[in-house]
Amino acid sequence: MTNAPERLSKKNFTTIAVLIVSSFVVILNETIMNVALPVLMHEFNVTPDAIQWLSTIFMLTMAVVIPMTGFLLQRLSVRNVFVLAIGLFTLGTILAAAAPGLTVLLVARVIQACGTAIMMPLLMTTILHLVPAERRGVLMGNVSIVISVAPAIGPTLSGLILQYLSWRFMFIVIIPIAIAALIIGTPRLSNEVDGASTPLSATSVILAIPAFGGLVFGLSRLSVGVTPTNIAILVVALLCLAAFVFLQLRLQKEDKALLDLRPLGFKDFTLSLLLMMFAMISLFGVIILLPMFFTNVLGIETLTTGLIMLPGGLLMGILAPMVGKLYDRLGARPLIVPGAIILLASLLGYALILDESTPIWLLVVLHLVMSLGLALIFTPAFTTALNPLPHHLHSHGSALLSTLQQLAGAMGTALLVGVVAATTTAKLASGSDQLTATVEGFQPGFLIGAGCSVGIIVIGFLLGGKKDLVSLGAEPAAAEKH
Repeated sequence: MTNAPERLSKKNFTTIAVLIVSSFVVILNETIMNVALPVLMHEFNVTPDAIQWLSTIFMLTMAVVIPMTGFLLQRLSVRNVFVLAIGLFTLGTILAAAAPGLTVLLVARVIQACGTAIMMPLLMTTILHLVPAERRGVLMGNVSIVISVAPAIGPTLSGLILQYLSWRFMFIVIIPIAIAALIIGTPRLSNEVDGASTPLSATSVILAIPAFGGLVFGLSRLSVGVTPTNIAILVVALLCLAAFVFLQLRLQKEDKALLDLRPLGFKDFTLSLLLMMFAMISLFGVIILLPMFFTNVLGIETLTTGLIMLPGGLLMGILAPMVGKLYDRLGARPLIVPGAIILLASLLGYALILDESTPIWLLVVLHLVMSLGLALIFTPAFTTALNPLPHHLHSHGSALLSTLQQLAGAMGTALLVGVVAATTTAKLASGSDQLTATVEGFQPGFLIGAGCSVGIIVIGFLLGGKKDLVSLGAEPAAAEKH
């Protein structure tokens, strides 16, 4: 066993800290809009379908841009990619704060999403480059804060703002933080290009747009019903995805792929990727279902809903670095399997216990238990996925991970919301009253989330226990290159 590695240099620590704070801000923005949609619908005097595009177009843009980040990270320096990401996000946020109508706000959300899509792969790739394998657990714990906590507290923050201020302040409060991150971070990041200058495959870009964008759009539409149009969108998206994959397999032989798929050849990467998809289906599905249940069944207002879910988000943030330290000592299996069992218990609790008389304290407890389970899953899954990859595949592995997270989130939302709507309709048709049908309609949605937890348990047993401190196939961390 090798000696304990030296602590990160001050320069590398600052680099990672800047990227983590910046990533938190941009990911927080991803869910901050959901609570505001009814307010904006009234403000702009538009239909629910029209206002929903503020969320849909953000997801679509993320799904299209993320697969291209692996290419960007090999062509540009960390500094230039950071400036591009935060610059786009800041520009979009300023435009959103000043938007006179829905059209401009939609354009602003697209620009914001472009910056957001670039930040997470940039953060993960930088950590892989700068941090030795045996210390990555703690740093990936901080990445888990960004991934899991920021979306959880977004609705709470927007609820508080909307309670007392104009909707524009959802963007105004973020602008100075984004500008500060840009000013502080830019001079501290490396301006060296770490990859080969490969040509851009225009055909890959053209296929990626309908493939990844079409999948997310088609899945999001399934939540409101299965129609021939929705099925056609998904079929076209899948055909484009198949063409995209075949093209990447051919291009990667010459290191010219837009999204290199060779990380899928590493067993731990592929298993962890499947595990993360199960976890994201549960997380995003429940994040959508719980506010719906609180509003439709319990009659709880938006701000109270956000406050009920806030302790769970904070718990994940507190636990993430601790789980990272445990991962560095124990490996994946001793954390993921108990975490999945806890997640399974909480989701079964939602399915079997929740009804119109459920007290608020029990809702908080169940959400805390679910958050504990997710905290034990996310950090080990991230780190186990990316640790085995050699240096030249870090950026593409991060892009693959982020891409499939987006798809899994869209899939979870569509699947769980669609099942709840279909079950409620069936219960009403069978003669149940509205309240009973609504309560019983949520049960299969939570049970599907529980089923995903079973999948996580199975995959958890296939992953290692006490992990090898030397990353399989990885090159030594390029600590001082950046």
